[in-house]
Amino acid sequence: MHIWPVQDAKARFSELLDTCLKDGPQVVARRGAETAVLVPIEEWRRLQRAARPTLKELLLADAPRGDIPVPPRGRSRRRSPPGFD
Repeated sequence: MHIWPVQDAKARFSELLDTCLKDGPQVVARRGAETAVLVPIEEWRRLQRAARPTLKELLLADAPRGDIPVPPRGRSRRRSPPGFD
């Protein structure tokens, strides 16, 4: 993976894009710090699919995926059906 200074990436964008398609992800650096990555679209889509779990994976997961507020049980009185008072 090659690191491109921002000035080179801007001035030689077509070359950056061609290199990305041929050799894979390319890093762009600003003031020496790695800032962004240019990746081929198919790799991006693969990464997106891998980051998003399927419904099956969510249902079979050991840990919950989010906090769902559930009210405590037993604090409210149940209503009896009409005629059973």
